Amino acid sequence: MWFSLETIVARAKRRGFAYPGSDIYGGLANARDLGPYGTEIKRNIENNRRNYFVQSREDVIWLDSQILMNPKVWEASGHVGGFSDPLVDCKKCKNRERADQLIESSLKDVRKQYSDEDIQKELTKLIWVNNLVSESRSFEQQKGYLDGYKIKCPKCWSCDRTEPKKFNLMFKTQQGIVEGEWTDIYLRPETAQGIFVNFKNILDTTRSKIPFGIAQVGKSFRNEITPGNFMFRVREFYQMEIEYFVENNEETGLKAFEERKALSKKRRIEEIGIKEDKLKFRDHDKDELSFYSKWTCDVEYAFPRGRGELQGIAYRTDYDLKQHMQHSGKDLQYNDPYTGKRYIPHVIEPSRWLTRAILTTMIDAYDEEKYTDGNWAEASRVVARFHKNVAPIKFAIIPLVKKDEKMVAMARDIFKRLSKQYMVEFDDSGNIGKSYRRQDEIGTPYCITVDHQSLEDGTITLRTRDDMKQIRIKADKIKF
Repeated sequence: MWFSLETIVARAKRRGFAYPGSDIYGGLANARDLGPYGTEIKRNIENNRRNYFVQSREDVIWLDSQILMNPKVWEASGHVGGFSDPLVDCKKCKNRERADQLIESSLKDVRKQYSDEDIQKELTKLIWVNNLVSESRSFEQQKGYLDGYKIKCPKCWSCDRTEPKKFNLMFKTQQGIVEGEWTDIYLRPETAQGIFVNFKNILDTTRSKIPFGIAQVGKSFRNEITPGNFMFRVREFYQMEIEYFVENNEETGLKAFEERKALSKKRRIEEIGIKEDKLKFRDHDKDELSFYSKWTCDVEYAFPRGRGELQGIAYRTDYDLKQHMQHSGKDLQYNDPYTGKRYIPHVIEPSRWLTRAILTTMIDAYDEEKYTDGNWAEASRVVARFHKNVAPIKFAIIPLVKKDEKMVAMARDIFKRLSKQYMVEFDDSGNIGKSYRRQDEIGTPYCITVDHQSLEDGTITLRTRDDMKQIRIKADKIKF
């Protein structure tokens, strides 16, 4: 069953997953603050990635680089001159829009009547190419779509607009203590460059040998002109990136690239629980590839308002290290200890939007169902079927009678024991039915109820979220 984005947004605020940024002041242009449960989902995804890609492997290490970097970094990487989005202005009302998002909006309307396959055939036959991801197309192709299909301005319905022009996406700020003597610097638009500029430091201070990877999780910033779709397109977001360094030949690079694609799919389905039918691994067309990329694959997810990128997997060759070597004058070559060969390694980059991953799990888990209660009456509930690795709360401990001191004391003892290992919640609201409904909507896999029998024989009622079945087990036998 599919649910609207508006339903997900309303539930996110109601249950403490995400709030509008600066909410009491009317918000700020699609800024979102993670609530207590959204923060736990973020931490769980991040920790799962760390355990999967770093802790359980010998060839990947962590790095935490700074948000503010020397501005020369962004000149070398090409961001100062080439990191931009296409903007168009309506000549009638002067409204400014991103060209790719105008296209995206028009495709949403068409999708209501036709399948993606039928739309692709039509676009390919006329002026487009064989994918529907508008932001991946060139300025010329985007203009061709706007003109060819006479896409109207959303404010005044005019079709008369300017040529697409570049809008740099980097946030600029200033550094200095004396007014008028500040230096322009940038908030990083990606975390990858912090890895590349530390490549030599890693080689000098660790025993890393190619092939090896450097992983990082952190905030990035992009001055999106028209952010939207809840947490999908925001100006401040979390990224998870790995730069995996391999030998400098295309055969090795392509093999590592394909291995990363397979690993990414396996992990999403088995480790995080994303539904396979909502995922699509789409290889870029040749005319779509970034100038530094030999091969690129986008992992797309079927969001309520259309497919969108969740992760990019790119074979970046030796572009980044070569650029930084030329601009900094530092030798960033790798010295192979076995062959004595010196070379600039090639790089495979799986780059994932952590903020979008949080949104994806909330969408994927959300469900509404009807069931028959204990009195054989029809009831309904909202339930978040989070994978156990992602669920923000693992156990809810509920004393059946709020005023029974012994019952409450036993429940608190269980809380103290489990909270040393898991994120758990103590709920003594006094209404067991409402407690179950609330925990279902939060996505808690198990509820532990301490009742009168618990005081007699040390057992508790363990209720499972997905099927609502209840069993009795010894309190000291509880484990996740």
